[in-house]
Amino acid sequence: MADATTPEGFNDSIVSAKISELEELAAERTADLQRLHAEYANYKKRVDRDRALARQGGIEAVVLDLLPVLDSIEGAREHDELTGGFKLVADEIEKVGAKYGLSVYGEVGDPFDPNVHEALMHVPMPGVEVTTVSAVMQKGVRLNDRVLRPARVGVAEPE
Repeated sequence: MADATTPEGFNDSIVSAKISELEELAAERTADLQRLHAEYANYKKRVDRDRALARQGGIEAVVLDLLPVLDSIEGAREHDELTGGFKLVADEIEKVGAKYGLSVYGEVGDPFDPNVHEALMHVPMPGVEVTTVSAVMQKGVRLNDRVLRPARVGVAEPE
């Protein structure tokens, strides 16, 4: 007997070839499954990122629409006209804004930063060593780390 056979009469070389073929097919299917899993993970990350950007864009749009209201509240506060029930409403609006990352900035004495301030006038001033905010015409508004409106300021410059 020249060929080695199994008790059932199968040729060992045919069985080995078939096993090899099945192992190769299993490896291909495993690679396909891994690729599909990676594609799904990337898709999920992209969808989550797009959803977060859309949410942030919606919040930003609402805040931009509310800026005139917030400016009016600030004006009423500066003139001591913010009293009674209107003060409670204004406080609640500000709390909601803070909850979503809204902050107001721009104070006299702050160092001038052209990334967050818009200089409307420059005045040389003795005793000033760095360019400093000397007057605030309109406060700036940030939503989280993004500047929605720069603070409009007057600037004192070193002589």
